[in-house]
Amino acid sequence: MSQPQMPQAETLYAAFTAKLDAVLETLTGEGVLPSDANRSAVTVEPPRDASHGDLSTNAAMVLAKQAKANPRALAEQIAAQLLRDPLVAQADIAGPGFINLRLEPLAWLNEIQAIAGLGADYGRSAMGAGSTVNVEYVSANPTGPMHMGHCRGAVVGDALASLLEYAGHKVIREYYVNDAGAQVQVLARSVHMRYREALGEDIGEIPEGLYPGAYLAPTGHRLATHYGSRFLNAPEAEWLDLFRTEAVADMMAMIRADLALLGIRHDVFSSEAELQAAGKPEEAEKWLRQYDLVYDGMLEAPKGKTSEDWEPVELPLFRSTRFGDDQDRPIRKSDGNWTYFGADLAYHFQKAESADALVDIWGADHAGTVKRIKAAVAALTQGAGRQIPFEVKLVQMVQLLRDGEPVKMSKRAGTFVTLADVVREVGKDVVRFTMLTRKPEAQMDFDFAKVVEASKDNPVFYVQYAHARIRSTLRKGAEAGLAPKDGDLALLGEEELGLVKIAAQFPRMVEAAATAREPHRIAFFLHELAAAFHAYWNLGNDNPRKRFILEDDPELTNVRLFLATQIGQVLKNGLALLGVEAVEEL
Repeated sequence: MSQPQMPQAETLYAAFTAKLDAVLETLTGEGVLPSDANRSAVTVEPPRDASHGDLSTNAAMVLAKQAKANPRALAEQIAAQLLRDPLVAQADIAGPGFINLRLEPLAWLNEIQAIAGLGADYGRSAMGAGSTVNVEYVSANPTGPMHMGHCRGAVVGDALASLLEYAGHKVIREYYVNDAGAQVQVLARSVHMRYREALGEDIGEIPEGLYPGAYLAPTGHRLATHYGSRFLNAPEAEWLDLFRTEAVADMMAMIRADLALLGIRHDVFSSEAELQAAGKPEEAEKWLRQYDLVYDGMLEAPKGKTSEDWEPVELPLFRSTRFGDDQDRPIRKSDGNWTYFGADLAYHFQKAESADALVDIWGADHAGTVKRIKAAVAALTQGAGRQIPFEVKLVQMVQLLRDGEPVKMSKRAGTFVTLADVVREVGKDVVRFTMLTRKPEAQMDFDFAKVVEASKDNPVFYVQYAHARIRSTLRKGAEAGLAPKDGDLALLGEEELGLVKIAAQFPRMVEAAATAREPHRIAFFLHELAAAFHAYWNLGNDNPRKRFILEDDPELTNVRLFLATQIGQVLKNGLALLGVEAVEEL
C-alpha cells in the first residue's frame, strides 16, 4: 500500500476556490449568508463557453435559496467582493446567477511558475486526506494466461489506483484468486492429462470440458519430473487437491508475468479457498440473517423444468428481490458448498475490514449481479458498525481487429489472443493508453493497424508526439545556446496563455476524475492539451514569429521554451498517471 504525497503549493483553481470561500465567509459575517449554509455544491470551473471568461462559479445559485435571496442579487454581492482581488479583471453575471470571471494575464503567468515549482507534483491533491480505497481489478480465473478480454479492466483498474493515490488516498491494489470453485477442479484434471502426456502417454484429443490449451504442458512436465509416475494411475482423490494447488500456483505466476508486461502490480492476492477456510462466509451469513436479508427458503423451479425433473431444496437465500432482482439468490448450494455469490459477499466483507471505500472493476457480463452484491455489502458493513462506500465499474469487452477485420479465435481449440502477444506486438504504452480512450462502459475496437498509426487520428501517437515535439524543441534550443528561463514572462501573448489555461485545468481534472472513479478523463484531458499544443505549433508554419525558437530574439525564445517545458511537464504527469511513458522522441 502506497503513501500519498501532498503538493507543495497552491494552483490556480485551488487558489480561486479559497478566494471564493473567503468571500462567502465575509458575506456570512455580514449576515448575507446563514452561518449553516451548505457550500458543498459550490464550484469554480471554466465556463462552458470560453468567450464568457476564464472562471465561472455557481455560488449564487447554490446559496440563494438558503440565503432567501434573489440569485442575481446575491451574485452581484459576490462579484463585487471578487473584483477586489488584483488578479480579477472583470466579473460578469450571466443567466440566473452564474458569475464569470476574466483574469489578469498575471494569474496565468503565476500558474506557469506553479507548474515549474511543483514539477512532478503539479496536479497532486490532498483531497483523499489519506483515506484508504481498496481497488480490486483483473481477478481473472487462474486457469490460464491473460487474454485481451481481461486487458481493459486491468488497465482501467490500475490507472484508477494511480489516480486515487495522486489525489491523496492510500490505495490497496487487490486481486481475488478464484481458487475454490469448479473451474480449478477442471484445471487440475486438465493438468493431469498433460502430466500423463509428459510421462509418454498418448492422450489424444483433450476431452470436452477440460482446458485444451498447450500452456498447461509445462506444468504437467514439471509435475512429471517431480513426482514421476506416482499419480499416473492413482485415483483422482489422491492427486486432485495437489494438482489443483500446483496448477493454480503456475497459472498465477503466468498471470503476474503477463500483468508485469503492462506495468501492473497488485499489493494483495486474496485466495477464495483461504477465505472459506477462515470461515468468512459463515460470518457474513450471520450478519445478513440479523438484518433479515438471508432466510431459508425454496427456489422457484428453473424455466423449462417440470416437476418430474426438478426437486425443491431448502437453501439459505439472500433477499435480492428487495433490490430490484427478479428472485432471491442462494448463498449456498444444495451440497452445502458456497455459491459464487455467497463467497463473493464474504470476500467483500473481508476487504471492508481494512479500507474506507471499495471499488471493483468488473466485466460488463457481470452487470446482473451488481445490485445484489452492493446491497449485501451495504448491509454487512452497516452491521459491522461502519458504512463503507462501494462502487462497481463495469468494463465492456474489446473487439480485436486487423485492418478492420475481426481476429478469429477458437475457444474449443484453446486458441485466443493473449495479452502478452498484444503487448509484445504493439507495446505497453499503446495498449494502456488505447484502453482509456473511451469510457469503460462503451464498446471498443482495438485494431492492430490503427493503434500504431503515426497520425493525428491515433490518440496514443498524438499525445506522445506532443511531448516528443517539446523535447525536440528544447534540444534544438540547447544546440543554439538557448535554454528555458522564467525571464520576462509578460512577453508571452494570448496564444501562449491559451495553452496555460488548458494546462491549469489538470489539478481540478485529477480531483474530478478521482471523485468519479473515471481515469479515462485524464486521457481525454491529455488529448485536449496535446491538440492545443499542436495547434500553437502550427501557427509557426504560417507565421515564423510564432515559432518557439527565434535566434534573433533570445529573451522571447527563452520564455517560450520555459512555457514549453511546463506544458511538457503536465503532459508527462498525466501520462504517468495512466502508466504511459512520456517519450523523448518518435
